[in-house]
Amino acid sequence: MTTPVDDVLWSAVGDPTRRRMLDVLVGQGASTATSLAGVLPVTRQAVAKHLLVLERAGLVHAVTVGRQKQFRVDEAQLRRAVAQLADVGAAWDARLARVKQLAETIQLAATKDVPDGNGGHRSPARLPGNDSTDEPEEG
Repeated sequence: MTTPVDDVLWSAVGDPTRRRMLDVLVGQGASTATSLAGVLPVTRQAVAKHLLVLERAGLVHAVTVGRQKQFRVDEAQLRRAVAQLADVGAAWDARLARVKQLAETIQLAATKDVPDGNGGHRSPARLPGNDSTDEPEEG
């Protein structure tokens, strides 16, 4: 089953700072924008903007604790992202396997006997340029 790709989700995780934020939040369980700014090389204002993007993508949600807003990773959405990534990886694996198969087919065809132009055949290893010991043709 192929999971549909969510462009908003992938746009959100496409930024290295936001991926690092997700790493921190997964490790800590929850954090405030101020705490995140303390461990990331960006300002608190930048952290707030990144958190908004992550929140819109459904990857984090805010919980008010006293006067603070703590952000937590939405595990269901993160699992969805992992499933999408696995599907994309599998699709690329299939494409690359097909390219490999085509390249092997072409290589196999190139190693079969080829016409020599005089009604006969000769091995590709005997064609000029296929053997490093070939002498240049005299003209």
